[in-house]
Amino acid sequence: MITRQELAQKLTDYLQHRIALAELVDWAERALMEGDLDERDLEVLRESLARLGLADVKAFGLSWEECEQLLARLGYRIQVQVSPVT
Repeated sequence: MITRQELAQKLTDYLQHRIALAELVDWAERALMEGDLDERDLEVLRESLARLGLADVKAFGLSWEECEQLLARLGYRIQVQVSPVT
């Protein structure tokens, strides 16, 4: 079952370059097709997955701000930490 926590983790993995955009899009499309979404958050999960499923289309893309908004709808906020390269 896909939960808001799992979706937030996938977005975090993408933002931290642990998975590529194509992997995120593929995961979102499969999650929507399989339809095993947490009933408690069905609307936000469905809308968020649908948006992510279009992220590989040039006209739609996926901006940092959109990721931030998606995570906020899921109950998370982004904090950025910058470190020097050593």
